[in-house]
Amino acid sequence: MESKKTILELNKVSMHFGGLTAVDELSLDVKEGEIVGLIGPNGAGKTTVFNCVTQFYKEYTGDIYFQNHDGDQVDLRDYKVTDIAKLGLIRTFQNVELVKDLSILDNLLIGAHHHYETGIIQHILHTKKARSEEKRMKEKAYEILKFLKIYEIKDFYVAGQPYGILKKIEIARTLMSDPKLIILDEPAAGLNDQETDELETLIHQIRENYHTTILLIEHDMGFVMNICDRVCAINFGKFLAMDIPKNIQKNPSVQEAYLGKDE
Repeated sequence: MESKKTILELNKVSMHFGGLTAVDELSLDVKEGEIVGLIGPNGAGKTTVFNCVTQFYKEYTGDIYFQNHDGDQVDLRDYKVTDIAKLGLIRTFQNVELVKDLSILDNLLIGAHHHYETGIIQHILHTKKARSEEKRMKEKAYEILKFLKIYEIKDFYVAGQPYGILKKIEIARTLMSDPKLIILDEPAAGLNDQETDELETLIHQIRENYHTTILLIEHDMGFVMNICDRVCAINFGKFLAMDIPKNIQKNPSVQEAYLGKDE
């Protein structure tokens, strides 16, 4: 059986804020096609890890490598935060980041801006190439909206939409960028039980339909254990364990980090 390729690799990554160590020589890997969860108590350094991977933070030590669309392993430190999406690495945020005064469709088209080959002048002049590209992007957005079952409301403003719909729009926008790896920051936060169950199914469908890999942070342990192939647990920025969900649940170091040590 052919082993899966590593799509993301962190090698002894550390991040300091003054005297505070947020991430402490963390090493982990994500294989192509996996759904991997990053868990830990509040303040464990999870979001800091995401910010290092996506180059919001550049001051980390250690190495972070990513396999781009061409299959080449690249050092993410060599890229600006604005160029990370072009590599196929896309993230969402804890707080939904959408333009509320635009339609759902327009928010998706914004998500594909770095894929446009025509410039602003061509769009202003409404050239043939610009019209063709806009048509192609709209058709792509339509297919994604249908997949997520929100096509019928594509022309509605984002403002006023239920929170569960906003989460779907944000995920839809990531799919416009042809992601190799989607980083989801607390995707189930704020969702009710039914919406959370639907999200579990949706994430599996995204992996299968869009042939993408997923790395997520989530506090809902039931969600993590149901959906992930492997789970990496950290505490105070330090690696605790990485294993299949049922083994992580039984791991003494993980149990101690969440529940505290019995005296």
